[in-house]
Amino acid sequence: MSDSDRAPDPLPARSPGPRRRYPFFRTLGTALGWIFRLVAALVIILDELVRPIYRPLLARLAALGIMQAFERWIGKLPALAVLILLLVPYAIVEPLKFLGLVWAADGWPKRGTALFLIAHLVSFVLIERVFTAGRPQLMTIRWMAWVIDTANAVRRRIVVALRLEAAKRWIRRAFRRLRAELRGL
Repeated sequence: MSDSDRAPDPLPARSPGPRRRYPFFRTLGTALGWIFRLVAALVIILDELVRPIYRPLLARLAALGIMQAFERWIGKLPALAVLILLLVPYAIVEPLKFLGLVWAADGWPKRGTALFLIAHLVSFVLIERVFTAGRPQLMTIRWMAWVIDTANAVRRRIVVALRLEAAKRWIRRAFRRLRAELRGL
């Protein structure tokens, strides 16, 4: 048998080896991760301190039949549809909150406060209900699961480190006293 009649040797198996890493992208990813955690921390602190005030209203809204039907409908949607239902109002409401703060600081305190409160109301009524009902679908999207898990970890650390539970109890008591005084007028 000659060399030309012989079957060619199979290609040597290539091991995947270590994945090539680029230091710039690793550094960029680390920086973006820290920026996300910082922004999440600021939002979480504000949310944790304001939540005791609107939690009773949120519970009443969640108990409404129309809200329960809305949540059941969201629960049947695919993950991408839930993500879109979450991101579209979020992309509109969050800049409005910031604009309200800018207006309040820029000499229009009534307009700014009203815009901020309305945007916050829409945020916790619509966005929070969509998120709560669609959370299982959102957790199937890998990057969204990372965002949710990271935000929850940051929230837990902040609540413990800043002792926000005690601050929230104080805010609840103060809000109840204020509500009782307003009823007495």
